[in-house]
Amino acid sequence: MEDKSNETPQHKLPRSRKRVLTLLAWATAAVLVICGGTGGYLYWKLNGNIKTVDINSALGSDRPAASTTGAMNILILGSDSRSGGNSKVAGGTDDGTARSDTAMVIHVNEAHTHADVVSIPRDTLVTRPTCGTKAGASGVMFNTAYEVGGATCAVKTVESMTGLRMDHYIEVDFEGFAKLVDALGGVTVTTTVDINDTDSGLHLKAGTHKLTGQQALDFVRTRHGVGDGSDLGRIELQQQFVKSLMSQVQSLGLLTDPVKLYELASTATSAITTDSDLGSVTSLVSFAESMKKIKSADITAVTMPNTTAPSDPNRVVALEPEATELWTALQNDVAVPESVKALQSADPATSVSASTAG
Repeated sequence: MEDKSNETPQHKLPRSRKRVLTLLAWATAAVLVICGGTGGYLYWKLNGNIKTVDINSALGSDRPAASTTGAMNILILGSDSRSGGNSKVAGGTDDGTARSDTAMVIHVNEAHTHADVVSIPRDTLVTRPTCGTKAGASGVMFNTAYEVGGATCAVKTVESMTGLRMDHYIEVDFEGFAKLVDALGGVTVTTTVDINDTDSGLHLKAGTHKLTGQQALDFVRTRHGVGDGSDLGRIELQQQFVKSLMSQVQSLGLLTDPVKLYELASTATSAITTDSDLGSVTSLVSFAESMKKIKSADITAVTMPNTTAPSDPNRVVALEPEATELWTALQNDVAVPESVKALQSADPATSVSASTAG
């Protein structure tokens, strides 16, 4: 979830993503894993909350082959749409457009015991393939693919960039994100520096804070208040926040509070858009069950290797050969190369701790 400004300076290679997250999508699915006892009506209502996109039918056969081993790739997008209630929580007006300003590719290994999380900076210049009636283009920003052709074009662009088939797609918008945090009772973060960002409206002293949904949205969107003001620093805040969000979900003791359980499940299912294969409570539960062996220590998280674009100091391009080495490793279901890990420098703007919200 980012703001719509595309004037983000990029000055250095991505920082370390350290022991990161199981992702907002997994937090959503984890809430649903224990929804089996809510009854037929509630189950039907939760199913009706989920919005879907039939990406497989739209893309057809002109895409990378699906894995036959059980390995899996998921594309997570954060939309900056201002439609509906999004303009109220994020500011701005609805001009009928939206971009995918947060993008993470999650590769789950064959045994479903390890996951690699790769963030794609929104300001990456890419070659966008033809999407429906929209002609392809080179040297355009990655996040415009969603604007041009929605989820389908975003998936097609990622598959073209990576050579990986995206088996699933999950999208979250501003309003859904804020509502989920509020339903959790807030999420606690600890910052190691003061954050003062007049653009996002976030002002936090160094220390521990329990954030409301609105504050959490401002936190994951901030970039001017920390680091060098680049989108790369913001990626780190987002990844660390999701780790805290996961811890918050796990600490709530939902089995003993069915009312809270339903409230969270209803909010979570209303907050996401998925591919049609994942677009039911049953499918989300199965998806979450397949991930339950993966713990924080089993996750490797990096940003796609990148460097400042020669044509524009405010944009980045894939750094070669490291970017290709990364995608090839995931295609072959092997570990992230050391050449890629070496690019991640430890310089976090914040650390995150989680506690049960009261």
